[in-house]
Amino acid sequence: MTLEDIKAAMHAGNRVHWVNSGYVVTRDRLGQYLITFTRNGSAIGLTSRDGTRLNGEPDEFFIGESAKVWHGIF
Repeated sequence: MTLEDIKAAMHAGNRVHWVNSGYVVTRDRLGQYLITFTRNGSAIGLTSRDGTRLNGEPDEFFIGESAKVWHGIF
């Protein structure tokens, strides 16, 4: 995913992960995008300080499973 893909997915209400489901891309009160480890809250910026390079390879980011539960008839 590109930086633009990640931001668009988040704005659409999707949960974006990095490498595995333990790392979630979040946005803080200041509007900064972060990669946060859910077990301890440790975080790094989604991009380099100048905002030009992802802190991870584009193919390491993915959209997680939807939190919505579908109740269908089988």
